[in-house]
Amino acid sequence: MLAAHRASREATRWLARGVASWSKFNPAVMSGSNPATVSNLVYGEWVQSEKTMTIPDPLNGEPFVHVPDTQLFEIEPFVASMKSVLKSGTHNPFKNPERYVMWGDITAKAAAEMRRPEVEDHFARLIMRTSPKSYAQASGEVRVTRKFLENFSGDQVRFLAKGFSVPGDHPGQSSHGHRWPYGPVALITPFNFPLEIPVLQMMGALYMGNKPLVHSDHKVCLVLEEFVRLLHACGMSLNELDICNGRGATVNEIMAQGHPRNTLFTGSKAVAEKLAQQFHGRVFLEDAGFDWKILGPDVSDFDYVAWQCDQDAYACSGQKCSAQSILFMHDNWAEAGLEKALAQRAATRKLEDLTVGPVLSVTTDRMMQHKERLLQIPGARLLFGGKPLTGHSIPERYGAIEPTAVFVPLNELLKPGNYEAATTEIFGPFQVVTQYGDHDVPHVLEACERMEAHLTAAVVSNDVRFTQHILGSTVNGTTYAGIRARTTGAPQNHWFGPAGDPRAAGIGTPEAIQLVWSTHREVIHDIGPVPHGLALTQS
Repeated sequence: MLAAHRASREATRWLARGVASWSKFNPAVMSGSNPATVSNLVYGEWVQSEKTMTIPDPLNGEPFVHVPDTQLFEIEPFVASMKSVLKSGTHNPFKNPERYVMWGDITAKAAAEMRRPEVEDHFARLIMRTSPKSYAQASGEVRVTRKFLENFSGDQVRFLAKGFSVPGDHPGQSSHGHRWPYGPVALITPFNFPLEIPVLQMMGALYMGNKPLVHSDHKVCLVLEEFVRLLHACGMSLNELDICNGRGATVNEIMAQGHPRNTLFTGSKAVAEKLAQQFHGRVFLEDAGFDWKILGPDVSDFDYVAWQCDQDAYACSGQKCSAQSILFMHDNWAEAGLEKALAQRAATRKLEDLTVGPVLSVTTDRMMQHKERLLQIPGARLLFGGKPLTGHSIPERYGAIEPTAVFVPLNELLKPGNYEAATTEIFGPFQVVTQYGDHDVPHVLEACERMEAHLTAAVVSNDVRFTQHILGSTVNGTTYAGIRARTTGAPQNHWFGPAGDPRAAGIGTPEAIQLVWSTHREVIHDIGPVPHGLALTQS
């Protein structure tokens, strides 16, 4: 049996016990023998569109999911729903404050549901089938989502709206700062984390009193639908959010006519910039992620660091916005044999267990062309990989290559033309490796300074002076430092997002939710008493 079919069979082996009460997607559907049908949600109803798109199974190309191909003549209900939301939102500190408590209760129920082993397994298998990754990676995404829900259960939603007060100038006056909703908002999410990203951002929008229009990448949108159905079973009204599936142009037209007061976009830089211009900056962005890792001069815990470098570059087939895109390796690490260790670890990844698999946004040809372009740089060499995967039925529209690393000399990397090529993000199992010495640190920092994407980074060193120097000279929004530093990390316990851009989004924490999904409103109460005998003159 082909490796892809073995992986597909394994990915459909799940537990359905206790899930069927709210689940739409059963084992027969997920086996591929009976394609699933995804729905839109608008004005409290699950509806179909006149046309559908058939999404191929990412492992064998067979028909897998029928997704609404929503047409322009079908957008009026979505536009009307968005326009029906007041700027003051569905709730705020003065209006319907009991809804903060309601969301805490719904979240607690959803968290408890996702703690059940059969439900965790259910969502892990859904993720594996839509955005193929190993079971460990898929179940990790489910656990992060569940921990987020646990974090915001009970009164924690209420605390998100916590403000502050300042004494006034005279008796009866006080100034109060409040976190205020935007009202109608939009949320656009990518394929690579089909549960975690839409759920964390969607729930943050709902907590703060907004009504979101949610658009998940059509390749993975059934995961979002399944979670929303779980929320409905946990007490969420059908009217709290809308889901529009289909092509980006259709969703863009809904937004153009509906005028969301804020949009969160996670995805490509080109689309992010288009949205920023079209909606006059009323956006928060988590776009490109060409992420760097610097291995400092102190070599320790060699096996662990090699393992983490492999995980950061190639887990989820490199399809993480936080994936290690370029590795700056100090001479001491090169002399210790890191290149060989990385090659040995990469060679253990295989399609059978989905530790390497389909690349859903970059074709094999595109990745091979990029490899050849880098090898044209003087002194460049292929460290490992660089070949298409074999023995599979992955559709040609997707990519399938071995975990790949290309070495580019630092002095050549910094040259015009070479730099643009070496820092082009390839959203797949592909990284650039370079080497530096003590005297080259300014050149390493120059390379980091010239990058446009500032999402994640890592400084792998316990040398405090070295680490402080690197941290003080760079800007990445989520930066790990120390010998255990990584570039990929689940945002259940810390802020995750880019930096260096006023539009930079955040995810995972109260501060991120407050930044992205609420705005500041100041209310100055001035109830008197009014002073008597005061001469009121014009000024």
